[in-house]
This record gives sequence, C-alpha cells and structure tokens, in this order.
Amino acid sequence: MTLDDIISQGQFRNGQTNSRGIRIATLRFGAFYLFLLMVIVFAFLSSVDEISANFIALRFIQFISIIILSSVISYILFRLHEKLIKIRTSEDSLPILVISSFVFSLIGAALWAGAHQFYPALLGTPPPEPGSLDNFGGLVVISWGFLFGWSSLFVTLVFAFELNDRKQRLAAIREEALGAQMRALRYQINPHFLFNTLNSIAGLIEEGAATQAERMVLSLSTFLRTTLALDPFHDVPLADEIALQEEYLGIERERFSDRMSFTIDVEAEAAAVLVPSLILQPLIENAIKHGVGMTRGQVAISLKGYRQGQHLCITIENGMPGRHMAMARPDGFGVGLKNVGERLHARFGEDCAIRSGPVADDRFCVSLELPWRTA
Repeated sequence: MTLDDIISQGQFRNGQTNSRGIRIATLRFGAFYLFLLMVIVFAFLSSVDEISANFIALRFIQFISIIILSSVISYILFRLHEKLIKIRTSEDSLPILVISSFVFSLIGAALWAGAHQFYPALLGTPPPEPGSLDNFGGLVVISWGFLFGWSSLFVTLVFAFELNDRKQRLAAIREEALGAQMRALRYQINPHFLFNTLNSIAGLIEEGAATQAERMVLSLSTFLRTTLALDPFHDVPLADEIALQEEYLGIERERFSDRMSFTIDVEAEAAAVLVPSLILQPLIENAIKHGVGMTRGQVAISLKGYRQGQHLCITIENGMPGRHMAMARPDGFGVGLKNVGERLHARFGEDCAIRSGPVADDRFCVSLELPWRTA
C-alpha cells in the first residue's frame, strides 16, 4: 500500500469533515465572488440612461439564474472530484477537473443565454437588438467568463483543502513513524545485560547468598518494569533519570561491587533540566561493560551534569584497563552510542550533540549536549 493510498483512505474516513469545511469555504468565497459581480453590474447600470421596472426584473432573473448555475456546476465538480480520487491520484485528476470546468461552464453559459430568448416575452419587453450584449453570442461569452472563473476558483478551493488534509496526514504518519523508531531504539535492551544478570543471580543462589540474589531480582524487576512503562516521548528531570539509573546500578553493583566505583556530580540547576527518559542507560551500561567488564582491576566511573550556555552538558567517564590488565572486548561496541545518537537527533535535530573518545591514556568519555529545558 502506497502513501497516497493511506492518505486517500484517511480522506474518505473524514469525508464529512472535509465536505463541511468545503461548503463553508465555498459560501464565503461565493459571497465575495458575487459581491464583485454586483459591483460590475452596478457599474454597468450607472451607464444606462433609462432603467425601467422590466429592466430591473430582467437583471434580477439573470443574477439569480447564474447563481443557481454556479451552485449546480460546483456540486457536479465536487462529486466528480470524489469519484476521481478513488481511482486516480490527485495530480492525475486535476487536468480532468479543469477540462470539466471548461465544458460545464460552456454548457451552463449556453443554457443561460438560451433562456434569455424567453425572458422578453415573459416580461413584455422587446427582444434584444442583434448588436447588443443581450444577444445569444454576447450572453454566452459574458456568462461563460463568470462561470468558468468561478469553477476554476472552486477547483482551486477543493485542492487547497485536499493539500492541507494531505499535509496533516503526512505529519501524522511521520510522527507515528518517529514514535515507532524511538520506541524501537529505546527498547533495544542489551541481551548481554540480561544474560549476565541472570547468570549472576544463578551464581549467587548456588553460593547460598539468597539475600543478595533476592535484592538483585527485585532491582532487575523494578528496572525492567519502569523501562517498559515509560513513554519514549516523555521527558523527565535529570535528577529523576539518574534516580532511575540507580536501579540499574544496584544490579551492576551486586556483580562488580569489589571492582566498580560510581560517582555522580550534578549542578543543582542542572538537576531540574528535562531529558528524554532512559537516555543515560545505554551510556552507563557501556561504561560498565567496556570499563569494568574488560578489566580485572578497579574501575572508577563518574557522571557529571552542568550548564553550558543554553545547553545541558552530561559527561560519563570511565577508566580503561591497561594492556596487561585487559580482557577480551565484548561484542556490540558502539551500538549503545549509536542508539543514543539516533534518539537525540530524531528528537532535537541539530540542537544536540554527542561526542565520545579517550580523554587520557586510561580514561574514556562520552559527552551529551541537550537543549536547556525545564518543566
């Protein structure tokens, strides 16, 4: 199914709303168009030397009849447009509508001019002179110009509504796609984390450390329940995001309590700044996996949050093992950083940045720059 199919289906589901909007806009534009016609008519009447009652009656009949013809042509064009967009794209149906406007206007002008052959007899006035504008040819030209002008305006009006409706639906589709993308990115929980945690729990049970295993299970349950319940578009204060990560750190501390230290230093005003939920979890997980998980020695991890102009800066820095202490690098290096980068750019566009790399021989740092936003 193409995007045009989706949009077209959406249009017919909301056809009643579109029809009502088109009717209201048609009445407004029609009133303005008739006002211009009246100005032209009054300008013409001002040049007439003698205006009789029959003359006024004739012009009134002309005015009412052309309004009726305009309404009929508008209705026909609207129904034709509804049928065309069921089988064609909007671009393909436009030329057909323009040609139809020309033909229907010409037919309507001929009918309108032909009816004038009977008006003089009804009103008791003499027939029009051959050289006057009230003869058949002159009336056809005058009425066709008015009817075709109105038909073109109506077709433009219908397509303006359709383009606006398409724009809204495209925006809704893009937002839905963005939401799906962000959910997919945020729900990429590293299976290594789950496997390692479950293995650690099994090891604690085998060692008889039931209390420690119970704490780890409760921390894992709370963390997973929270991550799955949060809306990926929901923003939280940095302080709340860090508090949520404490559940994750509680799990990792049970595994690496003897080799990991974690310090947090966040400025008071920075703690209230809004950040996307769970944006720190992949970064902290990476720091532990590629820092603590790759060495047999002690590793220090630090998280800092501070203001820099109109941005919130967050840095997560972890120690890197020396060659003699290093273990095999785990798979998936860089996936977490890519995940966070895609989420941030999908959410903030160019008003954000993520940088990573070594800052010393034994330190690795990831820094985020986010817009400074408070609740």
